[in-house]
Amino acid sequence: MRVLLLKEPKNGESGPDPYIKELESRGHKGTLLPVLSFKFVSLNTLTDKLFQPEKYGGLIFTSPRAVEAVRMCLEADERREEWDKALKNKWNTKSIYVVGKATASLVQNLGLNPLGEDTGTAEVLSRLIIEREATNIPPLFFPCGSIKREVLPTALRENGVPLETLTVYQTAEHPNLEKNLKNYFTEQLFICLCTYRAFHFALKWCGGSRLNS
Repeated sequence: MRVLLLKEPKNGESGPDPYIKELESRGHKGTLLPVLSFKFVSLNTLTDKLFQPEKYGGLIFTSPRAVEAVRMCLEADERREEWDKALKNKWNTKSIYVVGKATASLVQNLGLNPLGEDTGTAEVLSRLIIEREATNIPPLFFPCGSIKREVLPTALRENGVPLETLTVYQTAEHPNLEKNLKNYFTEQLFICLCTYRAFHFALKWCGGSRLNS
């Protein structure tokens, strides 16, 4: 069976996308089709904050995109050498919290030591942070997306853990979504929607006459 996966292809050097690999192991052919597009914003502000670790009690990353924004800042301003020589070590004296192994791997590529990669969700990570952090620390810095869930900020706020957020990327529908769906959609296809946001955008094109025109 041919399976259309509405998700972005996995980046990195750790091998094929795990969804594609699993499908192939069961005799199916998988195709990845991106549903979302991302626009990075506030990178100058992010750079300023990254180079002032003394103002913060640690970092929080709940998505690979936020880590990608950090990498872009370091490369765009040619400040990777300064980061590698001193800044990353200053951050590593603090807590660097992450959700998930993929995000943890990208954080490690920045030379940082992640905590919480096995938490799996922002809700579980928030409990770990609350257990570890006092209420009188400098704020934890949380670069995030425009449609982040409020679970983690709300939990930290209710428990008195200082937090500073900065939106560093915006999420929107992929500009070629309708075209790509028309090209790939057949009666033999089974569609796997990997995120709520993917479901939201794909349903708009699959649910009406647009796809059949």
